[in-house]
Amino acid sequence: MEHATQVLRTHPRKPAQSLEECLKACFDCEAACTACADACLHEKPEMLGMLVKCIDLDLDCGATGRLIARAGGADPAVTRAQLQACIAACKACEAECQKHASMHEHCKHCAEACRACAQACEQAMQGVKQAA
Repeated sequence: MEHATQVLRTHPRKPAQSLEECLKACFDCEAACTACADACLHEKPEMLGMLVKCIDLDLDCGATGRLIARAGGADPAVTRAQLQACIAACKACEAECQKHASMHEHCKHCAEACRACAQACEQAMQGVKQAA
């Protein structure tokens, strides 16, 4: 992640600090959600049925980091729409992971990553609206 933030900091268009924070949160969330989905898949077979929705929502969290990394070329309207989608996906995944957090610690950590990502996307949204 260090290299991506260095590139953003030296980008000719100088994206807002909130986009840098959003990028970090998005990539962290994507990794946490991928790991959570994998952990869910490796739980006891009798638990898999109750984790299907969690796995689905984990897999929905992604892609936004790649768009945010395109600070100079991404269309502001597309960026706003992607941020809104990310916020919705993160909030849904956080809520589902919270249901399993007392039983599966990986879900607890995933929920935390999703909450942080949604907050970072909300902050970034303000910067994108001002720049548009």
